[in-house]
Amino acid sequence: QVHLVESGGGSVQAGGSLSVSCAASGATNDMNVMGWFRQAPGKEREGVAAISTVGGITHYADSVKGRFTISQDKAKNTVYLHMNSLQPEDTAMYLCATKFLFGDFGGRWSDRYRYNYWGQGTQVTVSS
Repeated sequence: QVHLVESGGGSVQAGGSLSVSCAASGATNDMNVMGWFRQAPGKEREGVAAISTVGGITHYADSVKGRFTISQDKAKNTVYLHMNSLQPEDTAMYLCATKFLFGDFGGRWSDRYRYNYWGQGTQVTVSS
């Protein structure tokens, strides 16, 4: 079992920056991939970014490429999402996930159903 706790959310004006983090504990050997997802009210949960714990291969949603950066500190079992040039449409609950269960990471990293463990999320609100 892996326990994930997100932190760092908050409110920011459009054009601003914010970083969120996800600290893992428990069976951290299961953490082959760490992913960030977001879910706005009334919308589907969507993949934002993911990183492989071995090799540090990263993937991003087209909507955040060039603005968001995912990184990890393996010694701390923590993954970060650094968000720049935030826009109101980035407003959502941001959740981290781990243990990519099956399939091709490169092609399926944003599939929420392929992750086994989830955190509770941290809210990010961007005002115009």
